[in-house]
Amino acid sequence: MRAVIAEDNVLLAEGLALLLSRAGFEVVARVVDGESFVEAAVEHRPEVAIVDVRMPPTFRDEGIRAALEARRRVPGLPILVLSQYVETSYATELMADSPGGVGYLLKDRVSRVEEFVDALVRVAGGGTVMDPEVVRQLLTRRAHDPIDALSPREREVLALMAQGQDNTTIRERLHITESSVQKHIGAIFGKLGLQPADSGNRRVLAVLAYLNSERD
Repeated sequence: MRAVIAEDNVLLAEGLALLLSRAGFEVVARVVDGESFVEAAVEHRPEVAIVDVRMPPTFRDEGIRAALEARRRVPGLPILVLSQYVETSYATELMADSPGGVGYLLKDRVSRVEEFVDALVRVAGGGTVMDPEVVRQLLTRRAHDPIDALSPREREVLALMAQGQDNTTIRERLHITESSVQKHIGAIFGKLGLQPADSGNRRVLAVLAYLNSERD
């Protein structure tokens, strides 16, 4: 599986390249800025890309902007954002950009190589992966928001949905029955005014798109 790495930290980029190579990926390009990443994505059309949020020259949002541009030029390009910070506006913008193949993980919270590789493979396969801390901050809403109508259990289910978990995993994590999971999901979509979708990925995108549209 071919991969592109967009990371200006030399040591981290070297580590990622070595990790990916050992996991069976072929790193076809390593770049240090957003413009170079877009060019590499168009040239190599990789199966997955790893992108930092803050890159030269301003170290603000170059990575996300480049990711959005790369997906515009290479529709469906799977991208995993690996960031030092929770940038909620950027997370929702990328997640709602187009269906599938997106992820957002925090560098300091990636504690196991196996979990990172699994997340990368899921993104490459069209799935959605989000760090629980990103999900938590996305669900921190302003007053009088429809999210406030959700029960504590429904918020737990929604958080797991936003991480890309399927109904079976949600049932196991929360120690409830399959029918209870389905009931909670139905209630969530009803309270948020969203229609249930068959695909786990599409339902995550629907939730994220809703959260994004309701941001101040």
